[in-house]
Amino acid sequence: MIWFVGGYAVLITVLLGISAYYNYKFGRSIIRMEDALEQSLDRLDARYESISKVLEIPLFYDSPQIRQVVSDIKECQNSILYVANEIGRLEEIEDGEEEDS
Repeated sequence: MIWFVGGYAVLITVLLGISAYYNYKFGRSIIRMEDALEQSLDRLDARYESISKVLEIPLFYDSPQIRQVVSDIKECQNSILYVANEIGRLEEIEDGEEEDS
């Protein structure tokens, strides 16, 4: 009976070690991803401000091609804003869950 309990304890200890290793590895990858997302958000914010300044300049040329380019830039601006809002919303949800715990 003691051999059975000892073997079980060793097995559980080995499994705990394996689990701790993969938890640590997964945690580090999540932290790296979070840092990359924060850097990307900073860059997106800078691009958003730059695009906003360009779009405030009035057009002096009424070519359909130029209007199409301006329309495309506005769509890119909206896409940047959408991505930043979604990532920010996810961070708010995670922060709210952490505060509740």
